[in-house]
Amino acid sequence: MDITAAVVRELGGPFALEQVTLSDPADDEIVVEIAGVGLCHTDLAARDGHLPFPLPGVFGHEGSGVVVEVGRAVTKVAPGDKVGLTFDSCGLCPQCRTGEPAYCRQFMALNFGGARPDGSSALHLDGTALGSGFFGQSSFATHAIAHERNVVKVPDDAPLSLLGPLGCGVQTGAGAVLNSLDCQPGSSLLVLGGGSVGLSAVLAAAVRELATVVVVEPEATRRELALSLGATHVVDPAAGPLSEQVRAIVPDGVDHAIDTTGMVPVLEQAMASLGQRSKLGIIGVPADPAAALPVNLIQAQVLGVTVTGIVEGDSDPDVFIPHLLDLHRSGRFPFDKLITTKPFSEINEAVAAQQRGEAVKIVLVHA
Repeated sequence: MDITAAVVRELGGPFALEQVTLSDPADDEIVVEIAGVGLCHTDLAARDGHLPFPLPGVFGHEGSGVVVEVGRAVTKVAPGDKVGLTFDSCGLCPQCRTGEPAYCRQFMALNFGGARPDGSSALHLDGTALGSGFFGQSSFATHAIAHERNVVKVPDDAPLSLLGPLGCGVQTGAGAVLNSLDCQPGSSLLVLGGGSVGLSAVLAAAVRELATVVVVEPEATRRELALSLGATHVVDPAAGPLSEQVRAIVPDGVDHAIDTTGMVPVLEQAMASLGQRSKLGIIGVPADPAAALPVNLIQAQVLGVTVTGIVEGDSDPDVFIPHLLDLHRSGRFPFDKLITTKPFSEINEAVAAQQRGEAVKIVLVHA
């Protein structure tokens, strides 16, 4: 099948719309016509070489659309079904079998390997294999090949072109609150970064009825948005030492903190903002893969601090994405307030706009 895809030829290079060939689906594969695809920091981190992926290649991992073809072994979905796409997992390892696919032993190979398990690519440009299967989909395209493990069937009334971010950024932020840290009603939460992941955590904090939600964000418009979504306080990091500002709001320190920045100085200030038996969740991807967090051992012991890495909000997408859609349908999780849509053809302009802070989450839609 000839499709249009946004191809990156070199590290840090632009997205070039090219006509490429999408292979026929293998027995266990699914072809999805993409309605919309979220633009995520992880796409750009991989493009820039901070995460592994072979180039030239096609990124995109927050796709949604309609199934158009399935392989002979596929039973989960059928042509015509509306689906959201998410990360891939093996389904066989101990983590997958216990409902924790975000920690699949094959996560890196399946999501960043750039090829099928047999080494072949699902995408070719002028006869040359492209890096494909990014997060099991490579959905910066008009069509993508996915798998039963990373497609989630959604109801007909779901906002199809907008729901792609539920497959990564939104489920990561919301899952951090509802799953990973399991923030309890009445507790306090510090959110470092007011992007789509951080603000999804704010939405989840409102669902869970937390008493105090503090968002740290340099952009004034995002601080205002955070307050409209349920944050009780916002902090401008330029206004003074972060931990002092937080403790002026929560003198005994916060119960939970979520970092979406991946910046060590910010994480150090988060550590200084924690209270007794608190939990710090690390989500942000650092620019330096060797970045490390110094931890004061006495502080960690005295407070009983837990520091945990979080991938995809510890979610099982087949369970969690329908849950988020149910919350959205009832008006309790308005994730669409985070989204700005732009035509897929304007992908490079969208990247620049998102990097300038002009939009929280851009979803690229096909006309």
